[in-house]
Amino acid sequence: MLVIIAQFFLSLSILVVLHELGHFLPAKWFGTKVEKFYLFFDPWFSLFKYKKGETEYGVGWLPLGGYVKIAGMVDESFDMDQMQGEPQEWEFRSKPAWQRLIIMLGGVTVNFLLGFFIFAMLLFKFGDKYLPSQNATYGIAVDSIGYDLGLRDGDQILKVGSKDFDKFSAGALKQEIIFNEAKTILVNRGGLEVTLPVAEDYGKKLASYDYSEYRVFAPRMPFVISEFNKNSPAEKSGAKVNDKIVGVNGQRTDYFNEFAKYVKGLDDRNIKLMVQRDGDIKELDVEMTENNLIGAIAKPAFDLFETETQDFTFAESFPAGYKKGMDFIKSQLKAYGLMARGKLSINDSLGGFGSIAKLFPRVWDWQIFWRMTAILSLILGFMNLLPIPALDGGHVMFLMWEMLTGKKPSDSFMEKATLVGFILIIALVLYANGLDVWRGWFK
Repeated sequence: MLVIIAQFFLSLSILVVLHELGHFLPAKWFGTKVEKFYLFFDPWFSLFKYKKGETEYGVGWLPLGGYVKIAGMVDESFDMDQMQGEPQEWEFRSKPAWQRLIIMLGGVTVNFLLGFFIFAMLLFKFGDKYLPSQNATYGIAVDSIGYDLGLRDGDQILKVGSKDFDKFSAGALKQEIIFNEAKTILVNRGGLEVTLPVAEDYGKKLASYDYSEYRVFAPRMPFVISEFNKNSPAEKSGAKVNDKIVGVNGQRTDYFNEFAKYVKGLDDRNIKLMVQRDGDIKELDVEMTENNLIGAIAKPAFDLFETETQDFTFAESFPAGYKKGMDFIKSQLKAYGLMARGKLSINDSLGGFGSIAKLFPRVWDWQIFWRMTAILSLILGFMNLLPIPALDGGHVMFLMWEMLTGKKPSDSFMEKATLVGFILIIALVLYANGLDVWRGWFK
């Protein structure tokens, strides 16, 4: 859990600092005074601060984001005393509307560019590694929700809706059903092509919190041991890395899902484990844990089946990273559209800091860390563009009104609008984190 928390805070800190830098730099370029630059909020006191020139830099104790306090601007600090005097040339309110617009758009611009850039660099460094569907030679292994969908162990998925299922990915199937509302799944079952209808409300079901951790399916594969957990019962019994588990108590279990399902239902924790080693079958006496586990980790599908990697040159990575980022943004827009139509539950789509933190793995993996940071950067940029007062999008909305009509909203109006927006945002944050508490995600 500490590794998850550390990754979350590091990612959040990077995003907050760069977002606020997106406001800070154009403000300074246009000769606007910036009084504070803070990572996290600092009501009553700060953890660290120092002043350089006209700006105080610091770290607050409340990790709900960060801020830059720009002189002559009505913001969430609600410092209205500064607005009482005559406008000064170095204040935000004295700058032309187009300069104020650039300052307000700076944060989200950095978020979007950062997300695209990270995706590009990940593709340049690691390429796009995937498992071609035809290389998953044993087909799929389904869980309960996949079974309800009509899928069966051993099926080979050919199409989801009108999209060819070329790359083996349960996430791609869920996305096609949830966001693109695919109505059918075409599978090869025992040499015959079978079309499975997708029920009208299945996208909503797949997207719901109750099924958020269900995979629908995974590659069906043999149970080949890659490593052991600490104090592994299987290792103590004589099992070795690269052993292939083929049965339990005389019952054949040729695939990992068959083994997991069989031992889960056993009352007696003492089992006879059949393993294949160098062409021979050996029988080992194993006393499973209280949770009916043997403490052996199976080799992942990427190690058992032939994968492919699409490599990108440095120049090619940028349009590919942009496309990857835009595909994600489009999926978010579709999600909002589906929520507006009642096809996705708002509660199931909301999550607080616990939900976000648990997107990071339990072990530190820089590739996953940066991928999650790219996703969160795009989400942060997208959310900040919403036309809600107190968010960047709210300020942009009022600035666009001013530029179109020539009428600038009064300071009193901006104060009241910002207060309403601030209350809405705080209420949403409390509600989202309350959902996490209710779900038990902070345990």
